[in-house]
Amino acid sequence: METLTDTDYKKATFPVEGMTCASCASSIESMLRNREGVADANVNFAGKSVQVVYQPELVNPGQLRETVQEIGFDMLIETQTQEELEGRVVKAIKALRTKTIVAGVLALPVFILGMFFHDTFTWGNWAMLILTTPILLWAGQRFFTGAWAQAKYGRANMDTLVALSTGIAFVFSVFNTVYPQFFLSRGLMPHVYFEAVAVIIAFILLGKYLEEGAKNRSSEAIKKLMGLQPKTVRILRDGVEQEIKIEEVRVGDRVILLPGDRVPVDGEVVSGTTYLDESMLSGEPLPVQKQPGDTIFAGTINQKGSVQLIAQKTGGETMLAHIIKMVQEAQGSKAPVQKLVDKIAGIFVPVVLGIAALTLLSWIVLGGQAYLTEGFLSMISVLVIACPCALGLATPTAIMVGVGRGAENGILIKDAESLERAHEVNAVILDKTGTITQGKPTVTDIEWAENVQDTSQLEAYFFSMEAQSEHPIAQAIYTYYKDAGAQLQQPDYFSSLTGLGIEADFNGKRYYAGNYKLLQQHNIAIPDVLAEHTKQLQNDAKTAVFFADESQALGVFAVSDPIKESALQGIKAMQEAGLEVYMLTGDNSQTAAAVARQVGIKNYKAELLPQDKADFVKELQGKGMHVAMVGDGINDAQALATADISIAMGQGTDIAMDVAGITLMRSELPQVAAAIKLSRATVRTIRQNLFWAFIYNIICIPIAAGLLFPFTGFLLSPMIAGAAMAFSSVSVVANSLRLRTVKLK
Repeated sequence: METLTDTDYKKATFPVEGMTCASCASSIESMLRNREGVADANVNFAGKSVQVVYQPELVNPGQLRETVQEIGFDMLIETQTQEELEGRVVKAIKALRTKTIVAGVLALPVFILGMFFHDTFTWGNWAMLILTTPILLWAGQRFFTGAWAQAKYGRANMDTLVALSTGIAFVFSVFNTVYPQFFLSRGLMPHVYFEAVAVIIAFILLGKYLEEGAKNRSSEAIKKLMGLQPKTVRILRDGVEQEIKIEEVRVGDRVILLPGDRVPVDGEVVSGTTYLDESMLSGEPLPVQKQPGDTIFAGTINQKGSVQLIAQKTGGETMLAHIIKMVQEAQGSKAPVQKLVDKIAGIFVPVVLGIAALTLLSWIVLGGQAYLTEGFLSMISVLVIACPCALGLATPTAIMVGVGRGAENGILIKDAESLERAHEVNAVILDKTGTITQGKPTVTDIEWAENVQDTSQLEAYFFSMEAQSEHPIAQAIYTYYKDAGAQLQQPDYFSSLTGLGIEADFNGKRYYAGNYKLLQQHNIAIPDVLAEHTKQLQNDAKTAVFFADESQALGVFAVSDPIKESALQGIKAMQEAGLEVYMLTGDNSQTAAAVARQVGIKNYKAELLPQDKADFVKELQGKGMHVAMVGDGINDAQALATADISIAMGQGTDIAMDVAGITLMRSELPQVAAAIKLSRATVRTIRQNLFWAFIYNIICIPIAAGLLFPFTGFLLSPMIAGAAMAFSSVSVVANSLRLRTVKLK
């Protein structure tokens, strides 16, 4: 059998139209998953989209769309801009508003006639029939077409419940209006329920209209991000300045930025000096100076100067585009709890249909023909009130608002699972370099051994070795000597020693550059003068880098990485949130102790290799702790992957960001506590939503069936049932929108 790899599959997200409840989402997922060539399908009911993983060789988007259309929905496969999608949403909401208003206007006289004049005017039934017909067949058409599309495949959803309840009531009422003698001859009153049909549809449409408006507001974070993209770009081609659409910019184009312009692409400044507002990326309000050689990103704002840049990344490749895509995918992903909810929603409607039938049967069996009317009303009430909308909206709306709230605050969440699981975290591990410290070390001290006479050649070797390394400390040394005008020499041999340092050969002689452990492993002696100097450096929280040959250390270099101004504040916020904070570093114990002391961390470990960091994560997990790992470098990737929740600093490496479930664009530690607070608030909201959605159905369905009637004589009106159903969905969405006001700092 041929084994399929990840490269055989394609993942794409498509907008879906026509969904009215969680059962709709379940039907679409089920149909797509059963399609040949589809590995997985996940519908976001609140976001009106479906994410499909499929094999392009076996199935194409057009065929996927046909599958969705077969059950009464539509999937948009043509490439559309956000503005076009927004236009479709606005148009649909306007159409829904029109039908809601018309249904409400027509339902009012029907309600008045049915409730107050049903025994007075014999022509009242005909008047109600005339007014109710357009409500049912025009305003409520969506329920019947949706129910029929589902019924053809043996499925049921909210449309089924509404269509059955209103359809049966309408047909029964029409029969009694046209042929009242049938029941009169049997000693029964020919009741009509036009008012119930009209008011139910009007209430449900009103609830849907309010729900759609609220759901539309839950995606405001995406709209704000989209708004950061300019529609046109000013470029210089063949010496001619011209303005073109953003979609027409190519890599290598020379882009002209004037004061006040929003940067359209990622690129490198080649001419001019300016200040940019980068708050959308860093959250920092102060402008950042940019000059030739500096990289700038799409979505930032040019404030003062005029510059030209060479486009390096355009369209969907820019950092802003990646952020938008990440937020969209996260909002469309499913939290673990949602999988259980989906299963419940999938069987909910068939169960309700059974309860409704049992309700009517129970009234007839226990009460006889005298209670036929009450049984009929109770059956309709059960069908109306038991809508799974609230259940289906409980999780995705909270996830959408939570992810959007995070994006607005520079917290990028990869998926719903990361957002949900982060609330369990009770231990946070921080890497030192680039996380607690600025990650931009500089050389502060140089000390050579007493027997070293001519240092110029040795410095050239040392400079050339460090130029080969990507470690931040090596880069600091390289920058120091480059600025001093040192000349590079090509080593005969070079090797990087993970967690230790580097080694190289020059003119047949081996040299080493790295930490104390490197010298220990190679039995290299350290002169007393250098040893004493090293202790002093470490006490001052400076990192000592040794340069040695095969026999002894020739010199020691002090590199200091300043602590971030916000580190103390961030660590304090984590501790106040009840989190145990640990610091791990590959640096020496003295430096680690000094940094930990300055930022208020009691638990730390030093001189660790990447594997050691991952092992420490497992050690804490073995004690029953839920661990979040915060890092920014390649050496953190293993620990990030091992942790329950991985958090990457946005200014770190791409590898760390790829592994991480949460990325902090501001690279500031207070954001860690903010991310945990956001997760806790989101999970709390999900639990509230699910509680009320379940309680609503558990309480309301028995009452609608007439459980209280034998004791109190109370029977729930189908009209009240319709209002309650509409209110339940709106209340869930409104509760989720409260996340937009949660204080994260």
